[in-house]
Amino acid sequence: MDEWWRSAVIYQIYPRSFQDDDGDGIGDLPGITRRLEHIAHLGADAIWISPFFRSPMKDMGYDISDPCDVDPLFGDLADFDALIARAHELGLKVIIDQVLSHTSDAHAWFVDSRVSRSGERADWYVWADPQPDGSPPNNWPSVFGGSAWTWDTRRRQYYMHNFLAEQPDVNMHNPAVQDGVIAALKFWLDRGVDGFRLDSINYCFHDLELRDNPRLEPFPDPAPHNPYDFQDHVYSKSRPEMLPFLKRIRQLLDRYDDRMMVGEVGDHNHALELMGQYTAGTERMHMAYSFDMLGPDFNARHFRRVIDRFNAGAKGGWPCWSFSNHDVPRHVSRWAGQDAGEDALARQAIALLLAFEGAICLYQGEEFGQTETQLAYEELTDPVGLRFWPDNKGRDGCRTPMVWERDMPAAGFTTGTPWLPIKPEQRVRAASEQVGVAGSVFEHYRAVLGFRKETPALRRGATRFLDLPEPLLGFLRGEGPGAVLCLFNLSAEEVALPEGLMTEASGRPVGPAEGVGIAGRLGPNGYVFLQA
Repeated sequence: MDEWWRSAVIYQIYPRSFQDDDGDGIGDLPGITRRLEHIAHLGADAIWISPFFRSPMKDMGYDISDPCDVDPLFGDLADFDALIARAHELGLKVIIDQVLSHTSDAHAWFVDSRVSRSGERADWYVWADPQPDGSPPNNWPSVFGGSAWTWDTRRRQYYMHNFLAEQPDVNMHNPAVQDGVIAALKFWLDRGVDGFRLDSINYCFHDLELRDNPRLEPFPDPAPHNPYDFQDHVYSKSRPEMLPFLKRIRQLLDRYDDRMMVGEVGDHNHALELMGQYTAGTERMHMAYSFDMLGPDFNARHFRRVIDRFNAGAKGGWPCWSFSNHDVPRHVSRWAGQDAGEDALARQAIALLLAFEGAICLYQGEEFGQTETQLAYEELTDPVGLRFWPDNKGRDGCRTPMVWERDMPAAGFTTGTPWLPIKPEQRVRAASEQVGVAGSVFEHYRAVLGFRKETPALRRGATRFLDLPEPLLGFLRGEGPGAVLCLFNLSAEEVALPEGLMTEASGRPVGPAEGVGIAGRLGPNGYVFLQA
């Protein structure tokens, strides 16, 4: 088997913001299909499409009311079939989001479950009686603020929700619920999808004893903006029952040719260890990724620590790394102040990401060096920003529409009014200003992606880190002839390379390089690949 996913470059599409073809201001599946050539031209191997299923859109599609149908906002099943066909025609694999831990409160399962305590689906969700004083069953909080428990007047019980109250958690301890989830996965496999991205996969199981979570150690100081970050969530998520359930999903995928799954693992203290557990051997997930590279840290020690910790616990597992996605500020803005300019950082970031061992994921717009959009409170739609403003402005800033044509109305995204505004700062990084333009961030992305495809050591070679002082990050990919030494200056100042470093490779530069400067030095945000 080819195992294409091991070295895949996966391009994430946030469908609301990619391309709108029907003029309602919200992106859709026909719009994605029309723009697939852009992704193929970039050099990606696969696309990952965020949720497009039927939903009340309380959390922009992550509250699913029917996992086996397309929401009319985005089109219909015929549109999805056409998208699959065109992607495969262009040589692109198709990965789709799957939200397994919770549903919408409008899902037929929850509608039935809340009717009574004795119905067929009575225990398909996590229900619990109140404490003697009427308070929630335990101290579990919601990621989106407040308690993870909401009182339901019909059943006179609390139901659990790790996210919004409109996103009740399913009771995955119930085998019938697992069967229903597996059936929905099979529906999309039969339609030809090549894989799944499993959203917040470690949230699927809860502690049956409903024990209180302990406080996080070390305890946050100063206090975080979100009380959720006070706890170590050892009972409300990341439970050991997840491993046999992953085995069930893998057994389903293995009945089809060359399919894969990559899981999102979100956990403050344990994400890298869970990634290792969830990908160990050949009976669980193919790959996993965490938020460890999606935060503010931009230094050599951090990147090395994250990769070393994954490798130490993975036991043959495989990672998928990314710097941006639809849930975090764009990395060229997030790491601002640690670079020689946004475009310089964008060029270095893609070279760094593609040099890491594992698959990698790009988020739409980053191929143009796109920055975070600054929005006013009245422009927000995201429940996170609406609740925690201004300390946390939410996720809308990274979700604004793609900028295709700088001077067209709505930047070529729609003929209507876009669901989030497009600001002048984003227009200057339009596709029209970069595609085919020598020296642009887009053409640099294409060059680096092409170099990785042509270099076996960067696709499958093992990693050996070099002991270098900050701000230098260096590692060797592969062994013997063809091995590549990767060197990065993660700072806005020129730095000298230690004497004797060049003996790690022949010193022959290969591939695209930036900020190399004179022999033995790397310029601001500079990097170089040297091949043995």
